[in-house]
Amino acid sequence: MEVTQDSNRHFSFAEGELLLVDKPVSWTSFDVVGKLRNTMKPLKLKVGHAGTLDPLATGLLIVCTGKLTKKIDLFQAEDKEYTGTITLGATTPSYDLETEIDNTFDLSGITEEAIKSTAKSFLGEINQFPPAHSALKINGERVYEKARRGEEVELKARKVFIHAFDIEKIDFPIVHFRIKCSKGTYIRSIAHDFGKLLNNGAHLSSLRRTMSGEFHVDKAWNLEELIQAIRTQKDRMENKS
Repeated sequence: MEVTQDSNRHFSFAEGELLLVDKPVSWTSFDVVGKLRNTMKPLKLKVGHAGTLDPLATGLLIVCTGKLTKKIDLFQAEDKEYTGTITLGATTPSYDLETEIDNTFDLSGITEEAIKSTAKSFLGEINQFPPAHSALKINGERVYEKARRGEEVELKARKVFIHAFDIEKIDFPIVHFRIKCSKGTYIRSIAHDFGKLLNNGAHLSSLRRTMSGEFHVDKAWNLEELIQAIRTQKDRMENKS
């Protein structure tokens, strides 16, 4: 499917638009959907996204409108690609920087060879536990809400598939990576488990989704530019009426 980002294009939101958005840091995926839905008013449309990104992550978010929301599950099922950094020597309860560091570790025994071999050990099908601070629902409530109240949550392991885990650069204590994986993979959990396999600690310190299926973040809209393009179309339509 060819998706073009043209500020002069005509959007057909009711018929269905597939919008590739480069999600900004600190925005939730639901924030992005809500902002776009509000910008499209007074149209009453279904708007949804395929594949949630954590607030601290940036990158490709697929947003569907109108009749195309029926295909969200298909888009969500596609493999994903991410780049980012893992910081060794420290853990956090959320496995990323949403929470404060709770434990630190000595890095003196970790070698570059160990880091690269540990990355290879993730390839193929693995069992993975989601983070306690995740958007999964238990009895209708988000798991992260329970975690923030200090409640213990029993999460079940799930099978995911790691197609590629490349170490692109090592700048102790920071490890730069690229991962291609199946849907439902938690990169935060990979970072946490990465530290454990090194008999150390680690957390995810940055994350960017670069691909989802055939779609690449290079073709995505800057969110503010997309909002402006929608407003411009609304202004043109109002001036014609």
